[in-house]
Amino acid sequence: MGILYDNSAFAFLVVTIVLGGGAAWLTGRALARSWQPVWKVVAYCLLLALPVRFLHFALGGGTLLSAQYLIVDAAVLLALGYLSYRIAQTTTMVNQYPWLYERTSPISWTEKR
Repeated sequence: MGILYDNSAFAFLVVTIVLGGGAAWLTGRALARSWQPVWKVVAYCLLLALPVRFLHFALGGGTLLSAQYLIVDAAVLLALGYLSYRIAQTTTMVNQYPWLYERTSPISWTEKR
């Protein structure tokens, strides 16, 4: 029993990071590309934490109704979903409006002078 995972680190890596994180990454990217607001990333990633928790229970023998592990799963998914959203949004802004904006980092842009 760990702070981040209840059954094994391998199950946490596979289910939360790979499966759930991949879904959160694709969700954030799709929402950014379709010009949706960022609050939808938060809502969808929080909803996505529920099936990820169920997969821990069904595949790895973890606890289904655990607030601690649900919060950990949701935090990981939110971080990956938001990161994906910002990267896709930055890429879209810089590529679609190259005369107005320039990339300052992978997750931000600024107006050109």
